[in-house]
Amino acid sequence: MTISNDGRLVRGSATPATDEAGDVARPVLRKASLDKDLRKIAHLEEATRSISFGLMAPGLALLFLAFAGSVAAIYIGAEPNAVVIIAAAVIGGYMALNIGANDVANNVGPAVGSRAMTLFGALIIAAIFECAGALIAGGDVVETIAKGIISPSVLPSEQQFVWAMMAALLSSALWIHLATYIGAPVSTTHAVVGGVVGAGIASVGFGAVNWTTMGAIAASWVISPLLGGVIAAIFLAFIKTYIVYRDDKIDAARFWVPILIAIMAASFTAYLIMKGLNHIWKPDGTTLLLTTVATFFVSLAVLRPLIRRQSEGMENRNRSLRKLFHVPLICSAALLSFAHGANDVANAIGPLAAILNAVEQGSVGAAVDVPVWIMLIGALGISIGLFLYGPRLIRMVGQQITKMNPMRAYCVALSAAITVILASALGLPVSSTHIAVGAVFGVGFFREYYTTHSRRRREYMLKKNKGKKQTARHYVVDPQKLQRRKLVRRSHFMVIVAAWLVTVPAAATLSAILYTVIMLWQG
Repeated sequence: MTISNDGRLVRGSATPATDEAGDVARPVLRKASLDKDLRKIAHLEEATRSISFGLMAPGLALLFLAFAGSVAAIYIGAEPNAVVIIAAAVIGGYMALNIGANDVANNVGPAVGSRAMTLFGALIIAAIFECAGALIAGGDVVETIAKGIISPSVLPSEQQFVWAMMAALLSSALWIHLATYIGAPVSTTHAVVGGVVGAGIASVGFGAVNWTTMGAIAASWVISPLLGGVIAAIFLAFIKTYIVYRDDKIDAARFWVPILIAIMAASFTAYLIMKGLNHIWKPDGTTLLLTTVATFFVSLAVLRPLIRRQSEGMENRNRSLRKLFHVPLICSAALLSFAHGANDVANAIGPLAAILNAVEQGSVGAAVDVPVWIMLIGALGISIGLFLYGPRLIRMVGQQITKMNPMRAYCVALSAAITVILASALGLPVSSTHIAVGAVFGVGFFREYYTTHSRRRREYMLKKNKGKKQTARHYVVDPQKLQRRKLVRRSHFMVIVAAWLVTVPAAATLSAILYTVIMLWQG
């Protein structure tokens, strides 16, 4: 700022340098102009780099789709319907990319949000274990008609079956793409179910759909998140009551944390056997129970001295407790990813395998063999989609719905495993996506309730601050203040619930439109 001759304050640089004759020193002005030009070039380079990075993900995705089509072309050769199979391979690859971008976030999001692992580390672990689950335990045979929603025998011809599967695959992929764009984690299985239903209705009519099974799937929209949320809230309440709000947190943690982690180990053993390795090993109920119980006691025996050694020298603070849950969270993210890869890869490759079988064999079956090249497309597609587009949903699930710490993330991961086990034992259809996100909601809503209603918390805070000027009223949250301080973001809650409710009908409508257009184009 400078002062003009009339005394006004004028915006600008300092008084320019002058030479002995009083003329402005031109080199100084040239230097200022040069600096300004260099800054413009730097901003231009930064903008160009930003645009380039923005185009990198779509470019790599297109390269993968070209790879999927090329693999199919090499496998098929010069068969008459090679174009149909190549197109199906590209669409299957597109579906796999979207599964990786959307569904995998539920497995690693809480661990990332709690800072038990970095985002990059989570991407690496999830990609490796998703791929391993798909290739090792993905199964040689895949159910193609989405859980018995439509019987293959009701479709009039092999050609109509092929186009119905094509429409179902493309519609479900497009819907998941849209859900990922708006930031809503949805069930990929429900999307495929909707796609199959829509194509079946457009092809044959409403009588083609098994409405009893559809009713069970609709019930899972409510059952899955409620079960996940309740179980997660119960474990968080236990941790707060018996560890967090104790006078000696470290002593309480030495007793309870080994038990809690042993429960997680046993639960994930059962979960992995039932959902991750069920294609290669199906033990009877007694063997499963004995294996689970043995895992619990072995884990407890190993963990007791480890937790005691790890807790030595720790301060009596919540921050110390969180460190005890880091390694279990990393293991749970890996196991959830393995089980997800083993199961949900079928959502991408199931319809593709059905199309291949119908074209090559001229027959339609309820379950078909899956060639290695199709399994490879599904496994790589999920991993690549996770790397390219997964971080956004990972941050949303792990950080933006409600604030996570390792103890809350532990409750979410454990809830995901226990809910699936209970539902399988009771014969209830559930969605792993709805369970995980429902558990995140359960943790957040429980925190809201506990903040204002817990007598133990108020007593603990009063005792902790004894001698200070605070009184009990400082630890009773005013209802109006609570309305301004929600611990669960309502906007995310409403968007996600709405996306869950419309997934099946939206995918079905889109699939019916695509199937009708295809059949009109076929003449």
